[in-house]
Amino acid sequence: MGNAGAIDRLIVSLLARGHILIEDVPGVGKTVLASAMAKSIDCSFARIQCTPDLLPSDITGISMFDRTSSEFSFRAGPIFNNIIVADEINRTTPRTQSALLEAMSEAVVSVDGESRSLPAPFMVIATQNPYEFEGTYFLPENQLDRFLMRINLGYPSPEDEQRVIRKQPARTSLQTLKTVMTSEEVVAIQQHVDEIKINDDLVDYIIAIASATRQAEDLQVGVSPRGALALAQAARATALLEDRDYCIPEDVVSNVLAVCAHRVVSRTYMHDGDTTATRRIMQQVLETVPSPA
Repeated sequence: MGNAGAIDRLIVSLLARGHILIEDVPGVGKTVLASAMAKSIDCSFARIQCTPDLLPSDITGISMFDRTSSEFSFRAGPIFNNIIVADEINRTTPRTQSALLEAMSEAVVSVDGESRSLPAPFMVIATQNPYEFEGTYFLPENQLDRFLMRINLGYPSPEDEQRVIRKQPARTSLQTLKTVMTSEEVVAIQQHVDEIKINDDLVDYIIAIASATRQAEDLQVGVSPRGALALAQAARATALLEDRDYCIPEDVVSNVLAVCAHRVVSRTYMHDGDTTATRRIMQQVLETVPSPA
């Protein structure tokens, strides 16, 4: 029941060692989808409810003095889990948002001057409502760029909504989900994704798409080299899901909007909720770049 495309995007992000931002209006199942994804994998899981008073140390952990041993001991925060759900990420302050930045980009966090590695696999699934402005802090471009994908769930179909209303599923129903994969299996598949072949024609195609965004009149910021790398990695993960050891143009095309739309800035840019405009422009750019045969 629900958006199969969104589930595919979550899986692709996980296999590509990426993080994902789910944004939409309240009540469409953002947090439920993220929690279901985390619970379907035999990994450690933590949910962070982002609020204005949340501190960086609430995420990373702190060193506390142990009177018994007369030494400081480190108490790890929720970031030291495999799957992190950062709910309503735009409700916490930029200082706290930045605490996620190092973890998302390097899989390490620095506490009291000491770098600590995070477990593998490591994935941040963040949610936000892009249409609510009061008491929120927009994600800066450099943090948006750390997300492999940004997706929108949209409203369910009438048929799916009827099923939801009839069944009245509770949050406790997530407890009945069965794990389908262990953390070791996820890491092994992630390593296999790196081995998926992507030929020179597709590399040139990805570069052409990125270059077209940098030259588009409606955009003031185009896709960065990091964005091009992310698109290639998402294409590899998609090919693996399709049981292929090589990429085809469709693997690239199917990921362009989810991977690239949040990395560009339109001329009419006002805030990071400008999703509709950037997706429309990215679709137009994609149509101007010829696909390899």
